[in-house]
Amino acid sequence: MKRHALSTRLWHWLNLACVVILFMSGLNISNAHRYLYWGDAGFSPADAWLAVPRFPGWATIPDYYSLAKARDWHVLMAWPFAIGLLFVWVAMLANRHFWHDLRTTRAEWRAKAVLADVVDHIRLKFDHTHGKYNFLQKLAYGVVLGVFLPGMVFTGLAISPGFEPAAPWLVDLLGGRQSARSLHFIFAFGLFGFFVVHVVLVLLNKPFALLRDMVTGGRAQP
Repeated sequence: MKRHALSTRLWHWLNLACVVILFMSGLNISNAHRYLYWGDAGFSPADAWLAVPRFPGWATIPDYYSLAKARDWHVLMAWPFAIGLLFVWVAMLANRHFWHDLRTTRAEWRAKAVLADVVDHIRLKFDHTHGKYNFLQKLAYGVVLGVFLPGMVFTGLAISPGFEPAAPWLVDLLGGRQSARSLHFIFAFGLFGFFVVHVVLVLLNKPFALLRDMVTGGRAQP
């Protein structure tokens, strides 16, 4: 048996490409108006809850300011991003990957167990005796798969001028177009934070073996 199913591996690399391009093109879009608001409207910097820094060209797609081209890249990658997320959720439920590997138990939520897991991570002790992932990994993957990634899709739809007239209820549900834009930004940087931590932990824990397993599938733990 493989440690990672083919569906998981295909989605992992597709999603990585989509997220990188979406994030970098999103930074270019952010440069067009660097202020975030809550509610339905907002334009004046005095009403903003956050002033976003201007991002340099090396961090954006394209590497120079162009709102039109950045939006083209953003829309181009949004569709495989959203369809890929739907695909991986169907696959995880069908092959029971979510139930067996990502579902947390009541015992794992006990304060003593959570503290022990945190201490093990601080000590860079990543081996665990039961299951594919430990509690903190399950929690992180659950937040990413269940909150950040779907949140990016729904808030992205809500702030899309072409979609908003067709589903105004989605904008209302998110508290207004500017609230949706702020949430989109928060989810994006939540994903960026997860990406940084994920890469660091991989580098600290058998990086070549983990990379190989995500390409070939590896062998399942006994």
